[in-house]
Amino acid sequence: MNMLKKYLSALAIAATMTAPAVAQDREGWPSELTIGTASQGGTYFVYGNGFASYITESLGLNATGEVTGGPVQNVTLVETGDHLMGLVTMGPAYDAWTGKSELAPGLEHKSIRALFPMYQTPFQVIALKSSGITSVSDLAGKRVSVGPAGGTPGTYWPQFMSALGIEANISNAGASDAVGQLADGLIDAFAFAAGVPISAFSQLAAEQDVVMFGLSEAELPKVLEAFPAMAPLTIPAGTYAGHDYDQPTVALWNFAIAHQDMPESLAYEITRLAMENPDRMVQIHAAASETLVENWDKNTFMPYHPGAVRYFTEKGITIPDNLK
Repeated sequence: MNMLKKYLSALAIAATMTAPAVAQDREGWPSELTIGTASQGGTYFVYGNGFASYITESLGLNATGEVTGGPVQNVTLVETGDHLMGLVTMGPAYDAWTGKSELAPGLEHKSIRALFPMYQTPFQVIALKSSGITSVSDLAGKRVSVGPAGGTPGTYWPQFMSALGIEANISNAGASDAVGQLADGLIDAFAFAAGVPISAFSQLAAEQDVVMFGLSEAELPKVLEAFPAMAPLTIPAGTYAGHDYDQPTVALWNFAIAHQDMPESLAYEITRLAMENPDRMVQIHAAASETLVENWDKNTFMPYHPGAVRYFTEKGITIPDNLK
């Protein structure tokens, strides 16, 4: 009998050691959690579904990622409570916060709360060196592709130029088509936004003598002032072969957000899970190399969820009053 008790005790200990770490305070937790992502094949879809599986595994909560139209839709789905959590870029989130969402114009999305930083999408321009173009200001009067209509670069590059007082001949095209047009002399520059190195830029740089740049010292503060959702970023020298100079620019950060009614303990555990397991997060998607505690300050306008505030405070970070 003593041997049986010892055996059962050993099994219990083993089960405790191998079971996922489940939060003790689960008051008010939902029976399931839906995370708004984006279309299949994109970073959001991979990141969101992978993290949902990680939540299920670690917190014992049935979490799933759902295909959506992306950030613009996700922020409204969270605002209305259709989703408790979503992935957003801070540009569309800021527009929604101020009632300027293209999906729900006039509705100020004041129920959304930030959880944790994901990764950033920098803005960058490429041109043939023979064009003599070396800055955004040089794009005045030039033929410039800004990526697909409705995409992040297609939305913001024309606004950047307007804020800088630059009038260019804007066109829209996918990345591969745009670099083809640039190589053939059909456009003068291609202004884009994507995780670096941008593969289309790398491809063209291998075939042509090109110049790449972000924003100049004079342009950068004007763009940052006009677009609060943007954050400064420097694309380091060597990111592209043959380009041994830093490129200051702006980037649009991606954040995980939640509805304000998400239980504080759940928001705390989700934030902790993302922030304290960088190796696992990178296994979900390489972009998660920027899913780090120190990037909490890339959110400049959206209040953090109280659960996230508690986590960051425990890490010695003081969240400003306007972000609580």
